[in-house]
Amino acid sequence: MKKINQLLSILILAVLLFSSTTVIAQDEAPKMPEFVTVTTNHWNMDKKDFKMLEWKAAAKEYLEKVTMKNEYILNTSVYLHNMTEDNTELLNVQTFASWEDIGKFGKRNAELEKQAWPDETKRIAFLKHLGSYYSNEHSDEIYASINGAKYMAEKATKDMVLYVRKSHFAFPEDGTMEEFNKLRMEANAAVVQKNQYVKAYYPNVHAWGSDKTEFLEAYYLDSLGDLEKMFDRDDELLKEAFPENEANILKEKAWAKYFTGVHGDYLYTYIHDLSK
Repeated sequence: MKKINQLLSILILAVLLFSSTTVIAQDEAPKMPEFVTVTTNHWNMDKKDFKMLEWKAAAKEYLEKVTMKNEYILNTSVYLHNMTEDNTELLNVQTFASWEDIGKFGKRNAELEKQAWPDETKRIAFLKHLGSYYSNEHSDEIYASINGAKYMAEKATKDMVLYVRKSHFAFPEDGTMEEFNKLRMEANAAVVQKNQYVKAYYPNVHAWGSDKTEFLEAYYLDSLGDLEKMFDRDDELLKEAFPENEANILKEKAWAKYFTGVHGDYLYTYIHDLSK
C-alpha cells in the first residue's frame, strides 16, 4: 500500500510540474489550467413548475452577471445527462489556474452577486428561483489537468456530445513516470491528435475526491453518430502507427500494466451557450 501511495504522489506531482512547464514553454498555445472541479448536481424532481427554458434563462443570467466576471474562474461549462446511470444529473465543470483560486472564487461570486442584484430581496428571490431546479444532493471532485490536450479549434456555436472515459490506475511496482508518459504521449500524438472526429480532448487525473485511482479523459464530438466513427478511426490510426510486431506487442503490454482494465463510459450533452 505504501508503494502504491508513493507512486500516486509521484504521478500527481510529476503531472503538475509537467503541466506548468508546458504552459511556460508554449506561449502561443492555450494555457492549460492546473485544476478542474466537477460538481454533480441533480434536478429537483419534485418541482411542479419545472420549465427547462426558464432554468436555462436563469442559469445564463447568472453566467453573464457573475461567472463571466469572476477572474478566478478560467472556464466553466454545463453538461446534461445523455447516456449515464442517472438521468437526473447535470455537471458543472470549472477550471482554475491554481489551488489558491479555488479558495477565492466563492467569495468573489458572492461579491459579484451583490453587484448584479443590489436589492437584497431581488437577489435572494433570483437565487432561490435558480436553486429550486436542483435537489439538495450534489458531489464534488477535483482533478489535475495533464499534458496531451487537444484544444477546440474555435468556440462552439452549437451543443456538442461529451464522451467521458473513466479508467483506473493499477500502480505497478515496476512502473515509472518516464515510461508511462512516453507511452501515453506517443499514442496521443498518433491517435487522438489525428482523429478528425475528436474536436477536443482533455485528460485529467484525480487530485482530490472519492477515488484516487481515476484517470479521466474527455472527448468532444459534433454528434452522437460521430462516437462510433471516432472508435473506428482510432482503430485505423492505431494499426497505422503500431503495426503488429514484437516491439509494439511489448509496448501494449507495458501500457496495460498501468491500468486495472476496468473503465466506465459516460455521455453528456455540452450546453454551448452556458460556457465561459
